[in-house]
Amino acid sequence: MNAHKHKSKLQAQQQRIHPKDWSWPFWPALPLYPYGRRQTICREIIEDIIWTFDQLQGILYTIAPIRMTLIKLAEGGLLVYAPVAPTAECVRMINELVAEHGDVKYIILPTSSGLEHKIFVGPFARCFPQAQVFVAPHQWSFPFNLPLSWLGFPQKRTQVLSADGSLAPFANEFDYAVLDIDLGRGSFAEVAVFHKRSRTLLVTDSILSVPEDPPAIAQLDPYPLLFHARDNAWEAIEDNPANRRKGWQRISLFAIYFRPHAVETSNLWQAFRDALKAPDHSKKAYFGLFPFRWQEHWQKSFDALRLNGRPFVAPILQTLIFPQAPTQVLNWVDKIATWDFQQIISCHFDSPIQATGRQFRQAFTFLEKKPAISEDLLASQSLPEEDLKFIKELEAGLIKRGIATPPKEKV
Repeated sequence: MNAHKHKSKLQAQQQRIHPKDWSWPFWPALPLYPYGRRQTICREIIEDIIWTFDQLQGILYTIAPIRMTLIKLAEGGLLVYAPVAPTAECVRMINELVAEHGDVKYIILPTSSGLEHKIFVGPFARCFPQAQVFVAPHQWSFPFNLPLSWLGFPQKRTQVLSADGSLAPFANEFDYAVLDIDLGRGSFAEVAVFHKRSRTLLVTDSILSVPEDPPAIAQLDPYPLLFHARDNAWEAIEDNPANRRKGWQRISLFAIYFRPHAVETSNLWQAFRDALKAPDHSKKAYFGLFPFRWQEHWQKSFDALRLNGRPFVAPILQTLIFPQAPTQVLNWVDKIATWDFQQIISCHFDSPIQATGRQFRQAFTFLEKKPAISEDLLASQSLPEEDLKFIKELEAGLIKRGIATPPKEKV
């Protein structure tokens, strides 16, 4: 889709929107920013074949895109991967595709642990009552494991994806691979789906790529970007492209590392003192509190994270989840790497990511004792140890308390 056509389509979308169309009344079930007001941006990735629908989610103005993908079936109709909040705006956009390409036939929930994906499936499925719902195995809920029907999934239309992908009704167009890790007190499951015709891989959380500039969905309301672009509480909030980019890059460091090495937090007393100096227009959020102090090298930390947009595995998965079952993960990765894809659509951050099976496989070398790549390439795939420090300390604390188990030996 050319840039002019894409821009015109976005402008047409915005002209038809009424703020009530962004309403999401069920936000208290998962109270993440932007709470009850969720906007949606639809992008056509491959003309008349693949569309993505981006919304936002976050905590304390640390925002990131959450993404749903729609693919047109060769026989007509649509497959939905990882539903987002079915606001009136979002459903209207989908119905425009339905009118042109056929009904939503299949809805896939590709994760067992991602509440931010799971919570939308029931309401989404009710908007498209003719669709079959397929879910990753070993779904669980907290604090009690409840039947899927009690969680809003349509009982007669919901089934668990089997390990044998040939049994799925969409198997002629798609391959899929199920990763299902038993964590003892829950599970981590992810279903990677390969659309053969477009040579596109769909993943949920396993692979990320971070864009240098803020995505379009984050720029509809730039306040979170501008909030994090400041260096102190009394700095004025000024909207310009440089500040939007600066805020986005800092947000990315927060979202991926939780507490990156390049940031320090002020004590509460100092934060209150600084807030008193803040100009009135900077007190829109948290009464002017801004407890972050960025060191000068934060930009270097972001550049190391981004590394020209290469795909990587999020640190929380590298540290806490995938080392629990390295052989199982690598078997899953090796299967995916045999598929002939040329781009990856992830549910978070940047998409599509231009990458092949070989590049996908390289992102998981942290699970190997002796990776079959050069030391220089291995170093380029590794995230900085100083930025991983907080997550590794978190892991050690969870292991000490018996909440997590030590990682298994590398393969």
